[in-house]
Amino acid sequence: MEKLQVFALCFLVGSFCSVAGALLQSDKQALLDFASKFAHLRPLNWNEQYPVCKNWTGVTCSEDGNRVISVRLPGVGFHGPIPENTLSRLSALKILSLRSNGITGTFPPDFGNLKNLTFLYLQHNNFSGPLPVDFSVWRNLTIVNLSNNGFNGSIPRSLSSLSQLIALNLANNSLSGELPDLNLPNLQLLNLSHNNLVGSVPKSLQRFPKSVFLGNSESLLDYTVTSSPIVLAPHDHNRRAKTVGKLSERALLGIVIAGSVLVILGFGFLLLVCLLKRKTVEGFAGKLEKGDMSPEKAISRSQDASNKLVFFEGCNYAFDLEDLLRASAEVLGKGTFGTAYKAILEDATMVVVKRLKDVNVGKREFEQQMDVIGSIKHENVIELRAYYYSKDEKLMVYDYYSQGSVASMLHGKRGDNRTPLDWETRVNIAIGAARGIARIHMENGGKLVHGNVKSSNIFLNSRQFGCVSDLGLSTIMSSLAPPIARAAGYRAPEVTDTRKATQPSDVYSFGVILLELLTGKSPVHTTNGDEIVHLVRWVHSVVREEWTAEVFDVELLRYPNIEEELVEMLQIAMACVVRMPDQRPKMSEVAKMIENVRLAETNRASSEAKSENSTPMPRSPGL
Repeated sequence: MEKLQVFALCFLVGSFCSVAGALLQSDKQALLDFASKFAHLRPLNWNEQYPVCKNWTGVTCSEDGNRVISVRLPGVGFHGPIPENTLSRLSALKILSLRSNGITGTFPPDFGNLKNLTFLYLQHNNFSGPLPVDFSVWRNLTIVNLSNNGFNGSIPRSLSSLSQLIALNLANNSLSGELPDLNLPNLQLLNLSHNNLVGSVPKSLQRFPKSVFLGNSESLLDYTVTSSPIVLAPHDHNRRAKTVGKLSERALLGIVIAGSVLVILGFGFLLLVCLLKRKTVEGFAGKLEKGDMSPEKAISRSQDASNKLVFFEGCNYAFDLEDLLRASAEVLGKGTFGTAYKAILEDATMVVVKRLKDVNVGKREFEQQMDVIGSIKHENVIELRAYYYSKDEKLMVYDYYSQGSVASMLHGKRGDNRTPLDWETRVNIAIGAARGIARIHMENGGKLVHGNVKSSNIFLNSRQFGCVSDLGLSTIMSSLAPPIARAAGYRAPEVTDTRKATQPSDVYSFGVILLELLTGKSPVHTTNGDEIVHLVRWVHSVVREEWTAEVFDVELLRYPNIEEELVEMLQIAMACVVRMPDQRPKMSEVAKMIENVRLAETNRASSEAKSENSTPMPRSPGL
């Protein structure tokens, strides 16, 4: 009897695997048919001999590897109508992006078979004809971008059935007729500009600003905006503005009082700046002395005469320990492993000196670790130029980066003179930092850990890509000290308990940096009610409630056609910050995923540039 049960179980498992394999093979054949029947300028590496889930450009499979769930082929150079009975056979498909190609013909009627479709990007093509009459077949649709095509006819009322829709962009088409009453309470992003729409704006859409209807009949602009959700439309820079009523006397009094307080604080701030400037000229030795240790004791000229600055090969700095001690110094920040100073030498050379604390190894182990760190030569890793060791003082010397850290760029004072980080810069930061950490993880037999990944340790190199600093120190410290303030938000759950950094915990910390770049928020911040909010938990809660659009930094919403990259980058970040360490991707895999986002973006930009040079089609920022 037991043998019969075992046989039955094996039969069921075998049958399941056989069915799963058959489904993936079916998806693979559908893609091969699509590529062979659809003319395209750029070659695809879709080789039948290679695994579809790992090697095929633009194709992503489900976690179990049994179905194709995503096809992203922007800017490949497709031209002509989409072949029938090809992509429509991918019944598990969730994400489809064919934007920025030269696709013609009508909206494929057989796309109705794609019941699981969630994200649809067909913008910047040459589609024509009416939109699908029945959108209810795609009940999971969350983002739809059909802008910059030649669609005509009316806007289907069936769009109201898409209860999960948060973004709709139909701009720059030839749509006509009156606007239907689209009851979409979750809709946050809208653009219907530059069509041939007439009539009046229905009440359900009057919460959107008039800019989303520009380029249509003027009658559409004859309404009063009831509120301002997030919108992406031409020249709409005040996306979060809310209706402001008349101020009460109490409110006016509050403003007067607040103004007076600000004047007093401003005066105090000026005094503080003056004091800081005076402190800046203080020598580095004086900084050490203020740490309850005189320079003579910290760096004894007699006892530790042999302990000179040790410079690494390729370093062209021409100073010694005495020069460094005489340099004026400014505190840049206090972190997990010590205090960083900006030191300005007599010849105007500027370096960063890291003064370590709580080193728990002897001279030999310390020097061995410095040799490992100093041997890393990579454009996305800030080189260790020199170090110093004595019984009471351990110093590390790095190049100085005048632009400051990514943390200061993201979370510094926001004012009129501040230039926000654009999306391209943020992607470059992510790519560079990911490559740098991946390179670090290859060192020491693939066992080296950064141990302190955070945005204040990420800088921009000469190519404006991210590069990482402060690496490899966790192994020579007594233990990871309890984090302070913002640093707590980078700690992986397991590190909080074990106080030991690992490569998976580096991946978690990097995921937090990605969330910083996407949201513009600090890893730990407070709300207006002084409630402490952890960024990872907050993003989880927002995504869980299906308000994904609320996650992204409002400063990013001004850039056109990046919603797909934002969503993809968010998915990568969420994969990095999963709770179980063994479920996180390796850093090399993360780097490749982010590079694929950039590749898609580059192809799109190239394709759109060619399109603009060949056809004078008007454009709007879109979603």
